[in-house]
Amino acid sequence: MIEYIVSTNIDDRVLDRSVRLLTEGGLIGIPSDTSWTVVCSLTSKEGIKRLRKISGERNERHFTLLCSDISQFGEFCSMDNSRFRLIHRLSPGPYVFILKTLPGTEKVLQLKRGELGVRIPDHPVPVELIKALASPLYSVTAKRSMAGEDFPDFAEQGRAGAAGENVAESELPPIPEEDLFEGGWELESITGLNLILDTGEDRPRIFSTILDVSGAEIVPLRMGAGTWPV
Repeated sequence: MIEYIVSTNIDDRVLDRSVRLLTEGGLIGIPSDTSWTVVCSLTSKEGIKRLRKISGERNERHFTLLCSDISQFGEFCSMDNSRFRLIHRLSPGPYVFILKTLPGTEKVLQLKRGELGVRIPDHPVPVELIKALASPLYSVTAKRSMAGEDFPDFAEQGRAGAAGENVAESELPPIPEEDLFEGGWELESITGLNLILDTGEDRPRIFSTILDVSGAEIVPLRMGAGTWPV
């Protein structure tokens, strides 16, 4: 289940196996520039279905489209020059940008709202996997609660933040640090993963900053590793 890899020189056989699994609807745990993430192929309906089920998340803003290049955003989302400049300045990095979707994107990803979170991670593993697959990855942060461990459901607790403060309805509460993984071997507790690509190095237990840039004003939905304002 675990393939140990060198992040800057991934064996072609491992990439080929990963692409095959993703194409067939599989789920893979990978490192990123923040915490660990679980990914599926954007082009696999079965993979998207399994990712949603394994995550247990009901809010679509928890899911992110991982791309290797900003040009891929334009295939799925609407982006004018000002948004392009902002995203280009902050990418790659620990930022998710909420953009309005183009016609057809909602159907592909079975979205209930016309917006999508996109980002370019600053880590070679997801970038090389995207290039090998020739398609973006659909992703969600890997959490211990996926393995059945008991953690508070912040969405059901009056939108309370990690320190008990009130959180606006438009915002997402932070993920508790103790719900995140450090080592790749820990992801083996998640039932349903087909493969884990492990560089052998622990990842920081941090999450990305989510910026809603779909409207006239930039609205931070969740503060994480990326600073805002910059």
